[in-house]
Amino acid sequence: MIRRREDLSSPRRGASLGAHYDPDAFGRFSEGIARLLGTGRFLMAQTILVIGWIALNVAALFGRWDPYPFILLNLAFSTQAAYAAPLILLAQNRQDDRDRAQAEQDRHTNARTQADTEFLARELTSVRLTLADVVTADDLRQAVDQVSSALQHLSERLDLLTSEGVASPDPAPS
Repeated sequence: MIRRREDLSSPRRGASLGAHYDPDAFGRFSEGIARLLGTGRFLMAQTILVIGWIALNVAALFGRWDPYPFILLNLAFSTQAAYAAPLILLAQNRQDDRDRAQAEQDRHTNARTQADTEFLARELTSVRLTLADVVTADDLRQAVDQVSSALQHLSERLDLLTSEGVASPDPAPS
């Protein structure tokens, strides 16, 4: 007989073993372990521990708890490696996720910057085209010079006509 759930609005939950943990906290823990295992201080401490372990077992000061092939020491290293490798891989995966998210954010920032740059280039082109039709100071200076020379020419002709008696200007009423 197949058991059916009446409530189909929520997804089915997987089998729970009763142990709940925070994946982020565990990830931070694994990153801390990975950072510790990758330091010179850890390697030096481990080297000193191994040398001490071997020296104590060879000299038999406290009884030989781990004779020559040092099986217990190898077991300790195997256990350490069995836990260290997955923790380091978890830390690397978390770093890859952060790098991927940062790369995506950089891509969005670059796209936005490119769009802004293209917009500003279009605006600058528009301003240049608008300014191509605007009268400049040199244009105004040339126009004023032309008007001045035309007035000068008219004034000279008027003086010439007045001196010949052809036209006499009306005296201003007093």
